[in-house]
Amino acid sequence: MKYIDSHAHVFSPEFAQDREEMLQRAQEAQVAEVYMPNIDLASIGTMLQIEERHPWCHALMGLHPCHVFQDYREVLHEMEQWFEKRTFKGVGEAGLDYYWDKTFVPEQQEALRIQCGWAKKYQIPIILHTRDAFQDTFEIIREQQDGTLRGIFHCFSGTVEEAQAAVDQNFLLGIGGVSTFKNGGLEPVLQAIDLKHVVLETDSPYLAPVPKRGKRNEPAFLPYVANRISEIKSITLDEVAAATTANARNLFA
Repeated sequence: MKYIDSHAHVFSPEFAQDREEMLQRAQEAQVAEVYMPNIDLASIGTMLQIEERHPWCHALMGLHPCHVFQDYREVLHEMEQWFEKRTFKGVGEAGLDYYWDKTFVPEQQEALRIQCGWAKKYQIPIILHTRDAFQDTFEIIREQQDGTLRGIFHCFSGTVEEAQAAVDQNFLLGIGGVSTFKNGGLEPVLQAIDLKHVVLETDSPYLAPVPKRGKRNEPAFLPYVANRISEIKSITLDEVAAATTANARNLFA
């Protein structure tokens, strides 16, 4: 039984003191692969060092919406140059975030469009962050969809209708620790949506699942998410692991 963590920031400073031990725990928990969505220019170096040392940890390239500022075009230009140097498993973490700050909403939207262009140009998936911004994110994805755009609505926490809309645009739902929260609200979604549209994630170091809630999250906690999905869908843990691992491998192939 193998798991894939489709979204973990293991390059984060929160892991600076015990990164090697944390990655060892992940492998002991049967996490076979970890996908690392980039955040900004500063995170690239550590991310690539981890990938070089641990080839089962895969680098993605993109600009997180919370790091989109006035200079976003220059930042994206510098990031795009990386695609000329090497391949990446995906684009991201891209998207829209209206929760923390709405100062740069137009810039966030344009940055998302540019990164959708990368995903189509290089024929790789895009990882979407959307917080208090599902409708606008969805509209941009629908606008950019040419039949080849695909990816993950990361940390999905919307309605059944929003889940179906995402699936209809050829996107998977990234399910993480929120699914284990008492008032997480994901039970209807997981009951309604076929497992073939779901991938597992931790979003480490954030959103640790129950019973680790409130602690620093890490990929080794992924089985708690899988177990919760198995309970909600009344299927075995093996079925959850097999399906979600196949979904992730197919997406990132």
